[in-house]
Amino acid sequence: MNAPHFSTKQRILDSAESLFARHGFAGASLRQVTASANVNLAAVNYHFGSKENLINEVFRRRLDSLNEERLAALAEVLKQPRFGLEDVLGAFVRPALALSMAEDGGAGFVRVLARAFAEHNERLRKFLHDNYSHVLKQFATAFAQVLPHLDKQELYWRLDIVSGALTYAMADFGVIKRRPGMSELQHRDLAAEHLIKFAAAGLRT
Repeated sequence: MNAPHFSTKQRILDSAESLFARHGFAGASLRQVTASANVNLAAVNYHFGSKENLINEVFRRRLDSLNEERLAALAEVLKQPRFGLEDVLGAFVRPALALSMAEDGGAGFVRVLARAFAEHNERLRKFLHDNYSHVLKQFATAFAQVLPHLDKQELYWRLDIVSGALTYAMADFGVIKRRPGMSELQHRDLAAEHLIKFAAAGLRT
């Protein structure tokens, strides 16, 4: 009984994610979403209630699982008797890069994420802050343990810059592309290694 509703909801989310990635949040209309998902406006209203909530749910379905993976990885790091900066960075960086290469549309979501940084959508920023700022706080606590020379303000400045670099790497904006013969997994691991090394140097200075 619930399967058709789930299928419809998934189609709407997939179509919205793709259209938001291409046209931005203001540029993509609900009419375009309904046409792409092959549903009527009533279906969007039933499942989401509004365009604003649809935007939020596009983020929620990806970020909930991403941040669960991040926090699980961080928990494993914190179990170690001794852990270092690179360990904490790995827990933060690697799950995000894995999402960007997920076969179920991860790359499209990353473009939506880049839109969120580029567009000044205060409601969306509030939603992201209200729902996911606790994740950054938990990581900030761990980073503070391995970076005792940084005060809180300086630490958050640097973590903000690291997050920007990570988004850039996730979106594959850079000039370094996957080499012939290298798998996506190998390329992702190489990107993670370089980003962690770069971020660690910036955080330690």
